[in-house]
Amino acid sequence: MQEISTKPYFMRAIYEWCTDNGYTPYMAVKVNHAARVPMEFVRNGEIVLNISFGATSGLKMDNDAVAFKARFGGVSRDIHVPVENVMAVYASENGQGMAFEVDLSEASESPATDEATDEPVKPVLGLAAVNSKPAPAETAVSPEEVKKPEKKSEKPSLKIIK
Repeated sequence: MQEISTKPYFMRAIYEWCTDNGYTPYMAVKVNHAARVPMEFVRNGEIVLNISFGATSGLKMDNDAVAFKARFGGVSRDIHVPVENVMAVYASENGQGMAFEVDLSEASESPATDEATDEPVKPVLGLAAVNSKPAPAETAVSPEEVKKPEKKSEKPSLKIIK
């Protein structure tokens, strides 16, 4: 039997954490033919959706997809996003949440760049990156990494976990 991805479980956990703390949960989505979203709001092949209780109706987050109804410009729309297309779930107020690896065969593999400066776009601070595919073995953490205390004046940074 094939192992179920951890990604939908993390998505639901971050959603629940956001609502329990009074934050507004947002979901960043890579749009392709499988995602049913309002295309007029898609920018650079991506869309960010407010998935809070007040913004959605009938929200269902299962192991295969996220589905709900939401209003865009006053018009009710059915939204359907496969779990594979979800790039991140996070709190809009502080950016804390979790980013996910998105591997869509038809998706562009080039890194996101700022169109004005043609430089790579830096990831949002406060998000943890998670590979949704199980790793064959855990990587060892050096004692120096464990002992490093974080300075209170430093901003949080994104660390990619593989």
